[in-house]
Amino acid sequence: MLMTKASEYALLSLIILAKAPKPLDVDTLSKELNISRSFLAKILQSLARKGILKSFKGVNGGFELARHSRDITILEVMEAAEGKGPAVFSCSPNKEDCPANKATTCSLWPFLNRLQGKVDDFLGLLTLESILEE
Repeated sequence: MLMTKASEYALLSLIILAKAPKPLDVDTLSKELNISRSFLAKILQSLARKGILKSFKGVNGGFELARHSRDITILEVMEAAEGKGPAVFSCSPNKEDCPANKATTCSLWPFLNRLQGKVDDFLGLLTLESILEE
């Protein structure tokens, strides 16, 4: 479950906002992306709380990037949208928190934990700007 709809919608919204000449409101974004206004509003508010977006109130209100796209990592976007880091697998990164209490004897745990670390490292290096350049 690496990327949920919340992460997907967060990234799609950021791509649109990065290209927009002025702040865009939730209605405009939800129509352009054809997604629920209320769900998108929650995601955008989470991104604003984490300093990824700036929000403006009023008639000409809306959202815009709070930082340059090169300074926004995909990892931080996903963490903001999900409220936690993305997970490649359902195991815990800490042996003590293993849901099955078998991490010390599980032969897959070390591999999956290394894989999660590599994914986190990659997403931490990948920026919104690199997606815009694709």
